[in-house]
Amino acid sequence: MAESKTASPPPSETEGSAADRAYAATKDAIIRGELESGALLSEAVIAGELGISRTPVHEAFLRLAAEGLLILASRRGAVVRPLSPSEADDVLEMREAIEASCAARVIAGDRVAEVLPELKALLAEQQAAVDADDLDRFIDADDRLHAAVIAAARNPVASQFAGLLRDRQHRMRNLLIRVKSGQMAAALKDHTKLVRAIEKRDAAAYAATLRTHVDRNRGVL
Repeated sequence: MAESKTASPPPSETEGSAADRAYAATKDAIIRGELESGALLSEAVIAGELGISRTPVHEAFLRLAAEGLLILASRRGAVVRPLSPSEADDVLEMREAIEASCAARVIAGDRVAEVLPELKALLAEQQAAVDADDLDRFIDADDRLHAAVIAAARNPVASQFAGLLRDRQHRMRNLLIRVKSGQMAAALKDHTKLVRAIEKRDAAAYAATLRTHVDRNRGVL
């Protein structure tokens, strides 16, 4: 969304696919923190950046408003909806409950051996990101580590609920790591303890570490 040049639309792009492109680009910019809370978005400006008409942008805004990411300000624009402290706490509470339950299931179901190599590889990826001060790379590996624990539980209901929280979690993770100094290094220490708890098959230690990890972020937003 930070592009200064007008993009050319793909050949033979339909209005529906243009709306999908506007939706994806705007949503990604909000979740990544490139569009800050309270920012006023213009349909005309975004249409110009993407090289499309205002109609598909308006459709994209409607979808994002329905998902709670935008507040429609007028027929021609919208405001990025702020993430309230109470909503952030609710997301953290649900995220903790789902992940702790999934970790316990992974351990009880003897699935540690199948997920441990992936978790250790993601820790290495995060360490490399910290060393390179690469925030985007760290956030991606952070998300994949927590997602791997949930997926390894093989609980479709837990995965479904985690999916519903995913966009809010991504947005919060981007905001938290950007506003809190030293957050990458602190998060990596927590993640190392989480993986160690999985390796030792200690569900209680995982839950306790996850609580500390989550509590560190409460009240920041």
